Amino acid sequence: MTLWSLSAREAAAGIRTGSLTSVDLVQACLDRIAGTDDTIGAWAWLDADMALAQAREMDDLRRRGRPVGALHGVPVGIKDIFETKDMPTGLGSRMHQDRQGDMDAALVEKLRSAGAVILGKTVTTPFAFASPAHTRNPHDPARTPGGSSSGSAAGIAAGHMPLALGTQTGGSVIRPASFCGIYGYKPTRGMLSRRGCLQTSATLDQPGIFARSLDDIALLADAVTGYDVADPASFNRPMPRLEAGYASPAPVDPVFAWIDLPYADRLSPAMRDGLAEMLAVLGDRVERVPAPASFAEIIDHHAIVHRYEFYNTLHADPGLAPEETDEVMKGLLDHGARISKDEYKESLAYVAGAEDWFDNFFNDYDAIIAPSALGEAPPLAEGTGDAVCCVIWTFAGLPCLSLPWLTGEGGLPLGVQLVGSREEDDRLFRTAAWLERTLAAPDEEEEIT
Repeated sequence: MTLWSLSAREAAAGIRTGSLTSVDLVQACLDRIAGTDDTIGAWAWLDADMALAQAREMDDLRRRGRPVGALHGVPVGIKDIFETKDMPTGLGSRMHQDRQGDMDAALVEKLRSAGAVILGKTVTTPFAFASPAHTRNPHDPARTPGGSSSGSAAGIAAGHMPLALGTQTGGSVIRPASFCGIYGYKPTRGMLSRRGCLQTSATLDQPGIFARSLDDIALLADAVTGYDVADPASFNRPMPRLEAGYASPAPVDPVFAWIDLPYADRLSPAMRDGLAEMLAVLGDRVERVPAPASFAEIIDHHAIVHRYEFYNTLHADPGLAPEETDEVMKGLLDHGARISKDEYKESLAYVAGAEDWFDNFFNDYDAIIAPSALGEAPPLAEGTGDAVCCVIWTFAGLPCLSLPWLTGEGGLPLGVQLVGSREEDDRLFRTAAWLERTLAAPDEEEEIT
């Protein structure tokens, strides 16, 4: 097995025991990047010498008998909207590409405390919004990897690093994970701090995680989860531990819900048929539930909250104003400018209502099964794909997973989305592990060359 293809858990264990060095692992990842990134374009900023210096420091600490962290010596990619004190944070904007802060974002601090090597900054769409970035899908360079966490998803799929951070305001973790054939996780709102991360929507923004296995996602999530007084969404009470949830046997076989969603008629034939086969295998473990009329309304309210808050974020800080806008961003910003405060407040009131509705709903179900995206990754010219499969769950702050278990008409990946109850992310991982075993997930994709 090549070093770059090791899981994060395998790599951390090898470094901990001394059978592997962080320097060797990081160099293998850098070599992999050098051999593939001209085609993919996953990286906004990368300094090999800086990455290797971090790796040497982690190796030296271990040799001297100092404490080692859960991610000791393991390289992690960071979406380029998280502040880093020793790397520029360009926000996907040419005007800001050399922008340098003087402190780390909260999640970057936690990664360093866990011993991780911050490999570099991954490409984001401009201001983590709707306009495409230059990154390409490793499975087909003529296709999008999704957005806005384009580089993090593509880099994981291409073997550039075992772990990466992204963010989701609509579908920017789950959809790229589906398009790139990897695992993606958006936690319960408030579990991961947003301090030091570009705020496009104070209500909706949520950090997320990419990896090539559920086990690795749990490893990283447990290392960075925690309360932060500086983030108004963060909650100060015990939080779920995902490694324990993933490793726990389900006390009884889970019960799943399949909701007849308002966009179901837009699913590709392969997505529709693949999900139908999965539901058939699960049989009476799945209950079909009609969607309330409010679900279609939530999609509209999500757009209002997102665009209103994004427009006001940019205009509240002249230093963030985009130097130029394409037609996509211009149209969305124009819409945000036209939304009245009363319209915004009405839509914002739906957030609490959605939270309460789902809290009651999950009294009867362990998880919702849903599509991660409408279908395969679209061609680059068509943008980053529609986020509609994610916005209801994001709006309600629910934990979500994208599981790379299906294949589209053109042989490209499709993700199955599993949605859980707020602050029961451990239960979601336990349910996902049960489902993974039950369905005997397909063999791993062939290596990308």
